Amino acid sequence: MAIDESSSVTTRLLTLLNVSATKASKRKRTFEESKPVEKLNKKRVVQIAAPEDSTGSASESTSSEEKEKGVSRPQTDADVEMDAGEDEEVSGTDPYEAHFGLSPSMLTEGAREAVDQRSWTQRRDKCGRLGGVVESLPEGIVGSNAMSTKHKIPEKMREPLQARQAKLPREVVELQNDLLNTLSSYRDLYVTRTSPETQSSFREALTLHALNHITKKRRRILKNNERISHATKAGNEPPEDVQDQGFTRPSVLILLPFRSFALRWVSALTAHTPSSHYQVENNGRFQSEYGLPPGAVDKLANADPGTYPRDHVEMFKGNVDDSFRLGVKITKKSVKLFAEFYGCDLIIASPLGLRMSIEKEKNADFLSSIEVLIVDQMDALTMQNWEHVQFVFNNINQMPKESHDVDFSRIKSWYLDGHAAYLRQTVLLSAYETPETRSLFNQSLKNVAGRIRTEKRWAPIEVPEGIDQNFVQFDCSNPKDEPEKRFQYFTAQLLSAVMKSAVQSANTVVFVPSSLDFIRVQNHFRKINASFTVLSEYSSNQDISRARQAFFSGTKAFLLISERFHFFRRYKLRGIRNLVFYGPPDHPQFYTEFLSYPFLDDGMDASDVTCRVLYSKYDWMRLERIAGTEGATELVKKSI
Repeated sequence: MAIDESSSVTTRLLTLLNVSATKASKRKRTFEESKPVEKLNKKRVVQIAAPEDSTGSASESTSSEEKEKGVSRPQTDADVEMDAGEDEEVSGTDPYEAHFGLSPSMLTEGAREAVDQRSWTQRRDKCGRLGGVVESLPEGIVGSNAMSTKHKIPEKMREPLQARQAKLPREVVELQNDLLNTLSSYRDLYVTRTSPETQSSFREALTLHALNHITKKRRRILKNNERISHATKAGNEPPEDVQDQGFTRPSVLILLPFRSFALRWVSALTAHTPSSHYQVENNGRFQSEYGLPPGAVDKLANADPGTYPRDHVEMFKGNVDDSFRLGVKITKKSVKLFAEFYGCDLIIASPLGLRMSIEKEKNADFLSSIEVLIVDQMDALTMQNWEHVQFVFNNINQMPKESHDVDFSRIKSWYLDGHAAYLRQTVLLSAYETPETRSLFNQSLKNVAGRIRTEKRWAPIEVPEGIDQNFVQFDCSNPKDEPEKRFQYFTAQLLSAVMKSAVQSANTVVFVPSSLDFIRVQNHFRKINASFTVLSEYSSNQDISRARQAFFSGTKAFLLISERFHFFRRYKLRGIRNLVFYGPPDHPQFYTEFLSYPFLDDGMDASDVTCRVLYSKYDWMRLERIAGTEGATELVKKSI
């Protein structure tokens, strides 16, 4: 039933909720019961399922009319296959049941108020291979030790994992196990320092956690189907405690920057399914749309080692399209890709692709019941349009605009109360922190179970010996004034001094981290009629070639470079003698690379290179990655 008028959404939703209070015997079934019905205490084989897409068999397919309405075909016990004989995995002692059950004990009014007011009690702890962490709980709430929780994994998934781990180094196995144990607490997790070496380990553990979550959710639904069927056949009133669903089916969302990462995540996901009788449906289409076009050569993947930095190769090899969305569901004998959103268990998408879908459909109902959200490569997402990430977060766990043929009597009460965001588990992965990612963690995560943020000390980054690095501080007491204060100091003092020097007013690169600052600096150079050229993320190949040649030949004295340009292109630049950083770069390796570029020219001596870095105390995160934790502390102390 659609709710068309925006002004009557609340009224109609309340009407639907009142309807759900009718007798259980008159409930509309979301999932059909199997025949014959087995005993509740008997071990049987069931499987995670979702309605079939248009490419499936006739018995499992969803009609085109139902698809247009966002309606899912009922699911039977025969559609689901997993080991359901482990009583502890469906009992209240299981972390899933404790966190997402009928009445989560941590979902109190006091906890919600503390989260809304951002009142957290923090303590520092160690979390195995994850290192030091900051653990936060809503103020006034006493929680169990998240690090002592053990992840319960179904046998069908545990055995393949252990077989793969037997071939891995001990430290990798320990990292995966520590991560799984931390995830099992269903607290939010923010990993602030990943690396190309650890990314695959994180992916494997996180896809196992996501699959485990989907499995337990479907198992609970089928158990309740059995209970209702038994009661009905016995002529008894159906049980009332069968609330086991959300507004819509998708419960896991994974946000990624490029299609190439979707390939890796799907590969990690399917690695947990028994290969003997599972297949990936629509895999040919998936490989075609998410891999490189036929005949295309990946110059990064095929380049000689050392030609490009490893982090750049890992980020940009493969298909780097940033607009995609993919529904995934696990059926009896296959992982089905390209499932429609209202009939899938898991969504893999880019922030841009998801936003386009939401704006096209004029609603984000398919995100209303997300229980596990994973955001990978956040450092890359900050180099794209961060507003897309914020848009997605603002549309998750909102009340749906349409009913989507849901049985409201089976919806958990905390969904109906609008409290889903207080239970959603969010996992954030980034190579380093930025103010944007920390702000997202602080302001958009509301999990009443608490949250965990990793923290590690940074050592000073290595740079060529002999270069005089001059860190120039400007005073600023208010972060809102920081962009203006930086620009005024740069134009009035730093750039003015550079322009007066015969040596520093030529062969000079000005590196600007922020795109908005880059436009402002570019306009200023144009205003003072300086001899300059630019390299930005919007530069065409022809523009890049001309700018590099003009700077190297000395035709242009200044070269303005945005950090996003270097992130996407990673060119080695010649002709540099002087470096001016409008602000420390987000990516610490960029600092090392630019200080090494002058030595691409023959006969260069370190004493011939100058380097100035403009900073304020609000650049702490960037400074720490360059000067090290102790060095950044000393630099920031100057402003206190």
